Amino acid sequence: MTLYGVEIVRLADKEAAASFVADELVAAARAGSSIALTGGRSPGRAYELAAEREPDWSGATLWWGDERAVPPDDENSNYRLADETLIGLLTGRPQIRRIRGELGAQAAADEYDRLLEGVRLDLILLGLGPDGHAASLFPNQPTLDERSRRAIPAKATLEPFVERVTMTLPVLCSAAEVLYLATGESKAEAVERAFAQPPSRDAPASLVRSTGGRTRAALDEAAASSLPH
Repeated sequence: MTLYGVEIVRLADKEAAASFVADELVAAARAGSSIALTGGRSPGRAYELAAEREPDWSGATLWWGDERAVPPDDENSNYRLADETLIGLLTGRPQIRRIRGELGAQAAADEYDRLLEGVRLDLILLGLGPDGHAASLFPNQPTLDERSRRAIPAKATLEPFVERVTMTLPVLCSAAEVLYLATGESKAEAVERAFAQPPSRDAPASLVRSTGGRTRAALDEAAASSLPH
């Protein structure tokens, strides 16, 4: 089923959704792709499974769709999550293009903006916030209007209230593939707003679609419960 440009992949439960995403990450790593990872609570299990299934990511390059303005060992760091559940488990390490949040949001965004010049990502993995945000693009914020920069500072409008750096809509939408991962009943309303309603600034994830490739959403039954069958 496709809704508003998103191919909906319904999976039985949270573990099945993680397994599906892990397989997509493995395929991208084996192809030597440029992959943008996400943070939050959802992807950790997918990262662990991906590392188990393919420990050699030496041909891939890892980017991050967003990051908190914190050091890489901070508990709020998206890089730390990936390092603990994926990168640190690999025998063949990928090239790392992390957002250096310890520089502060503005300086880290400026640096990442330069790094992203001329880059087209092969796969962007995104979570989905309960408010419908994707990366660190929050509802009805000026960050949604940015079209000239590739990475910008962003203020969080929900916990943790830590300054962020985020890729902008043009970068996210230019990826060859956008893959969402959302699980749990608490995400059902956001899933419905992001994937089953017309694009809206009220739900920034509804604005992120691959313009020249494919957009999919891997959802467990709980997260997909408000979608049509």
